Amino acid sequence: MLRIAVLVSGGGTNLQAIIDAVADGRITNSKIVRVISSKKDAYALKRAQDAGIEGAVVCKKDYDSAEAFNKALTDTIQEAEPDLIVLAGYLTVLPASLAEAYENRIINIHPSLIPSFCGVGYYGLKVHEEALKRGVKLTGATVHFVDAGCDSGPIILQRAVEVKYDDTPEILQRRVMEQAEWKILPEAIDLIANGRVQVINGKVRIM
Repeated sequence: MLRIAVLVSGGGTNLQAIIDAVADGRITNSKIVRVISSKKDAYALKRAQDAGIEGAVVCKKDYDSAEAFNKALTDTIQEAEPDLIVLAGYLTVLPASLAEAYENRIINIHPSLIPSFCGVGYYGLKVHEEALKRGVKLTGATVHFVDAGCDSGPIILQRAVEVKYDDTPEILQRRVMEQAEWKILPEAIDLIANGRVQVINGKVRIM
């Protein structure tokens, strides 16, 4: 049984997609053991509570130093003894030590087709604003392993989504979530839970 810790910062729509996929059997051999939020008022914590999942808050502004915050976050994660850490709209940079300790055991969902519109500063609506500004015809979402860089780890799954001429960032964001994020994040977790993902020379092989 794959033990999953999910890190969140906001509404938790991707968390809900994971909860629903576990419940209806699209994610097998898995259990969400803890949801950790970077914000006390994140609605994702309510979603976790409603699903009977333990919630915790580790807020960076509550700590006097980056070192104290990093230790608190690491301790809160390790207490749950996860096999996999899922960043589901988590907007705080992970300490490099955590990425190293959980090499190829942390995954993230990013709302573009990496390497487009990714890296430092690209999160939330900013990603979709830039995609529309550039006039791309396809965007999408990417699930990737997390390394010490920003959106630079091995890519697990991607799914493309059409961009329409009259899209707003909000409309495009919703379409990407519905058609890509909420589908490939549960799929990636299920693949990992069933031993079907290998990382070879920095590239992912799906077996």
